[in-house]
Amino acid sequence: MPAPESQRPIAKSAQGRIRHVHYDPESALLEARRAYFDGNGFPPDGGYEEKWVDFELGPIPMPIPNSDARRRAVRYHDLHHVLTGYQTDIYGEAEISAWELAAGCRDMVAAWVLNLGGMSLGMLIAPRRTWRAWVRGSQSRTLYDKPLDDALLESKLGSVRTELGLDRPPASATLSSALRFVLFWQLGAWISILSLPLLAPMLLLAVAFGTFKKLSAKPA
Repeated sequence: MPAPESQRPIAKSAQGRIRHVHYDPESALLEARRAYFDGNGFPPDGGYEEKWVDFELGPIPMPIPNSDARRRAVRYHDLHHVLTGYQTDIYGEAEISAWELAAGCRDMVAAWVLNLGGMSLGMLIAPRRTWRAWVRGSQSRTLYDKPLDDALLESKLGSVRTELGLDRPPASATLSSALRFVLFWQLGAWISILSLPLLAPMLLLAVAFGTFKKLSAKPA
């Protein structure tokens, strides 16, 4: 049986940043999110207002613009990490991408775009984990259709997990779910492939900047 999501080994490139966090089911989502920020090396405010954020492509941090659309989606996305237990390393991000796509991203354009890329990457680096996350998502729900207000943040973690269908093991995938998985996987893969000529120069610059930033941060 696979290990619980929150107890999976952390990718080597993220081991210096992430530590395993235990979330009390009786704690409020707001309190659990604070523990999540602290356990993942994020600033106390989550870095939501930063102009740029780092995407960890293996050991290299790759800066991407923190657009308004991403800011709107990531506030929910972070809560989904808390609720599902998926880590914020490269494997966990692939898993949560598949989970969110299967459970539904509603009108969150940034979530759809980033998750399609994340799931297609997941099928290259961790196909079994990505598939299992999809199956789990197809039988649960996201928070994307809820207002992100005090009432939600004060809700108990365990109650929200139950409401979203995250308190029980998923059943076997249905044929329709498997077909949707293949469709989204191929869509994400082809979008990534077709975008590569346009994105390659920006990716190289981002990787170069990320490498310089990482080396500059090391003590002399």
